[in-house]
Amino acid sequence: MTIPPRIKALGGAFAIAAALLAGPVAGTASATPTAATTVSSVTVKSVGSVCYSALPSQAHDTLDLIAEGGPFPYSQDGVVFQNREGVLPQQSGSYYHEYTVITPGAPTRGTRRIITGQKSQEDYYTADHYATFRLVDFGC
Repeated sequence: MTIPPRIKALGGAFAIAAALLAGPVAGTASATPTAATTVSSVTVKSVGSVCYSALPSQAHDTLDLIAEGGPFPYSQDGVVFQNREGVLPQQSGSYYHEYTVITPGAPTRGTRRIITGQKSQEDYYTADHYATFRLVDFGC
């Protein structure tokens, strides 16, 4: 298990408090990629956004575990995400980390993931194993 860099930088208590304050709120999802979107001071090119409230409950569980620093259900959780597809903004090699979003009934880890960046609330959701990403908008 790897503790996300932003938890180390911000301190676990602050990150947990931020996650609790962000709680679920009403909103709708946008699966359509946009040319450029700014959410939580993160500019994303060719990545759509999704409201926190529109994510599956298992994604909420994963985000809670990330905020708490684990424990995570899979040994691969917390590993560096390489961004080989180049869909996410280019960053240093260890900037992104990936975490499994459990898919009920799947015999494997499935295709759903949360990818975290080092900034607070820089969390991307993918339901199709890195083909598309949506920045989680905690404000809707």
